[in-house]
Amino acid sequence: MKALNFVLPSTSKKNFILKDTLGKYVVLYFYPKDDTPGCTIETNEFNKLLPKFKKLECEVYGISKDSLKSHDKFRDKYKIKFDLLADEELKVLKKYKVWKKKKFMGREFMGVVRTTYLLDKKGQILKVWNNVKAKDHAIEVLETLKNIVK
Repeated sequence: MKALNFVLPSTSKKNFILKDTLGKYVVLYFYPKDDTPGCTIETNEFNKLLPKFKKLECEVYGISKDSLKSHDKFRDKYKIKFDLLADEELKVLKKYKVWKKKKFMGREFMGVVRTTYLLDKKGQILKVWNNVKAKDHAIEVLETLKNIVK
């Protein structure tokens, strides 16, 4: 299945357009909130493994409903070397079906369910990870990509 194209503001100060990434593998990981424990673990792991992803011609992008201002603070605090995309209007989060009802401590609310998409060089969805556990997730995505590239 082809990934749905979208345009979002990015920490690179340019709009990110998914179709402009054709010709490279792409990791889109959707996460709930900047600078929270799980999201920080996941983002730092992708950041640490970024050179290995790049070696396999793969770009990594984190997407949440946080503002660019929030993303910039998060990026600067942890020296994140890839772009974070801001979806404050929830358009892409809904398009990719990651904006869902969640439960926490007996409360129900709408939020981002941690999800990762791996796309091939033609923009096709190779794999989707739903309800991701943050720790070691980036390693799993990298291993999957290595097996595909072989």
